[in-house]
Amino acid sequence: MSNVETRQVNRDSLFLLAQVRVDGLDQLHRVKVRNLSAGGMMAEGEVEVGRGAPVEVELRNIGWVKGTVAWRQDNRFGIAFIDEIDPKQAREPLHTAGSPAASASKRGEQFRKL
Repeated sequence: MSNVETRQVNRDSLFLLAQVRVDGLDQLHRVKVRNLSAGGMMAEGEVEVGRGAPVEVELRNIGWVKGTVAWRQDNRFGIAFIDEIDPKQAREPLHTAGSPAASASKRGEQFRKL
């Protein structure tokens, strides 16, 4: 998506925390996700990165997503994902094995199967 005009793409405004790793570096940076779409996101945080830099971002319920920095302004920057994601997944509550939400979800699945 790096060469495609994306300003008209639907994006969800939200507030999530994520981790960003700049290609070639081991250090993780915590950032605030300000908006998210299938093709990219806007992040806010103290990350030394320039336009065109390859990055990976860890999104809740999705995992690590590869992309490139599309733009940067002050402490905000845009990431264009290499492969599209389902942004609705990041809005869903975290489900971990043994948690009440996961157990309720599993019971609901079993009930639907009956």
